[in-house]
Amino acid sequence: MASRRTFLKKAGVGALGISSLSKASLNEVNKPIVLSTWRFGIEANAAAWKVLSSGGWALDAVEKGVRVVESDPKERSVGLGGRPDRDGHVTLDACIMDEDLNIGSVACLEHIENPISVARAVMEKTPHVMLVGDGALQFALSQGFKKTELLTPASEVEWKNWLKESLYIPKANIENHDTIGMIALDSSGRLSGACTTSGMAYKMHGRVGDSPIIGAGLYVDGEVGAATATGHGEEVIRIAGCHLVVELMRQGKSPQAACEEAVERVYKKQKERIKDIQVGFIALNKQGEYGAFCVQPGFNYAVHDQSGNKLIDSGSRI
Repeated sequence: MASRRTFLKKAGVGALGISSLSKASLNEVNKPIVLSTWRFGIEANAAAWKVLSSGGWALDAVEKGVRVVESDPKERSVGLGGRPDRDGHVTLDACIMDEDLNIGSVACLEHIENPISVARAVMEKTPHVMLVGDGALQFALSQGFKKTELLTPASEVEWKNWLKESLYIPKANIENHDTIGMIALDSSGRLSGACTTSGMAYKMHGRVGDSPIIGAGLYVDGEVGAATATGHGEEVIRIAGCHLVVELMRQGKSPQAACEEAVERVYKKQKERIKDIQVGFIALNKQGEYGAFCVQPGFNYAVHDQSGNKLIDSGSRI
């Protein structure tokens, strides 16, 4: 009997140990980690990881990460080389947000290669949240940013060919209207995000999508998590998409479940024309858990953590 009691006691201790270990594992935070939208997120993540892996701030990481894509003339939907509006103007939109709800944004900004850095300057050096158009340009120049010709020869040729018929029919998953959105959790547990785009090709001059709008194209709450979006900005704005995703995480949903519910809302509201719409979300919580979901197949995203930098195909509603 004594040996049986000893066995049961030891078994109980063992079970308690396993239970405690499981709880510890569940509470372990996957940090640092950075996520970004689309295939160009791989290169952007690599730049962000240099900051994160050395113990740097998530805000610095996301700014440096998306600047890589903004400065690449081969990427035709962001920054330098972005496709113009129907009048031939390359207009850029961007926003940035840290863990304490500090935010900065620019919209319809011309002639500046890195609008994300202008957005950060708005956040840190003005009493405002958003500057647009010529006002944003004048502010950028006052801060030492240099004017750049953003319309590359390749984009100009495409625009002139488009003018022959002037048909405005954006296609899902063609990256002429897509964004780089990036969200990160650093080794100190701080969350930040950035979002930048040249918007839909051949849009009306002055059109602004979701990318520079806090709560639509990007939202960060340092106590909960972060989310960013890509695709047809009008549809993201209609549901305040990224704020919705973060609030769903606040209510206890996983990043994956929150992205899926946001996409379902887009689907239900636009069911009649859903085949022409692509919207994708990526999300990250304080534990370093992440998720993604989109309306229809074709959206991918990049994740960089201690295990490496990888491109993942998102699940979809259709």
